[in-house]
Order: sequence, then structure tokens, then C-alpha cells
Amino acid sequence: MNQRTQGISKHGTRPEPGGAVRNFSVLLSSTPRGARLARLLAADTLRSWGLPYERASHVVAELAANAATHGRLPGRSFRLTLYVIGTTVRVEVTDTRGDRLPATQVPDAGAESGRGLLLVEALADRWGVIEERFPRKTVWAELGFSPPEPGSSRSGAVGD
Repeated sequence: MNQRTQGISKHGTRPEPGGAVRNFSVLLSSTPRGARLARLLAADTLRSWGLPYERASHVVAELAANAATHGRLPGRSFRLTLYVIGTTVRVEVTDTRGDRLPATQVPDAGAESGRGLLLVEALADRWGVIEERFPRKTVWAELGFSPPEPGSSRSGAVGD
């Protein structure tokens, strides 16, 4: 885990002292199929942890698609990593094209692609790129969420 993970999210939440840090990491092929699998695995993992997964699965879909499209080198995979610290989900996608750093752009109105990072920017609380030991880079995004409310102790019987 890098130091940036331990910072304060945009919503001002901090990891709880002694709170559990959950993580999930998987290596996937740099193909459209691998990108789709990344989205499905992220949604399934966050759902199994009892966390909201809709925004995060969209972010994973965009970052994984970028890794499979722009970060692809024949025979090289990309890594999807999810961290949950306090009330923040951190998504990291690492590929082997450190020479190609992502940047948001305004696509032509008729363009069929080029909006992925704009979606990530809209859905995530913050995002960025970590240049790693060549030839890798990691694109990350953090999404804050509200902790689940404790279930009611009432049984639902008449008179409760």
C-alpha cells in the first residue's frame, strides 16, 4: 500500500484506528474480455463485502478498458487492486505502458470514444497516476461511501 492511500479523502473521512483494511487483487489479460472481467469481479467483491458497488464498477470498467486498449503490450497483463479503508474504496489499475500517461481530453461531439477519464473524474472523489518503476504505471481512483446503517433491532411484530 502506498502513502497516498492513507490520506484524507475529499469527503474528510479518515480510516478508523484499528479498522480493518480489505483488499482484493487480480492479474487479468489486457483484452476486452479481461476488462469486462475486472468490472464483474470488482462488483462481486464489493457486493460480498456489503458495500455499494455501482460507482466503483463503472470506474473499474473505464480504467480497465483503458489498460486493455492503451496500456496493452502483447503478452503482458494488467492488475486490478481494490482497497477499502474506512469509508473509502480505492481502485488501482496497473499496466505495463508507463510511457503512456493518461490525461483527460474533450472529445469531438461525434466521437465514439475518449470520454472514459471524464467519467472517472465525474464518479470518483479524486483520481491520479503513479509513475512506477519503468515500464509500469498505476491509475487510481478513490470513492467515498456512507457506512451501512445498523439494522433495526425491531422484529416487525405488531406492537413493536
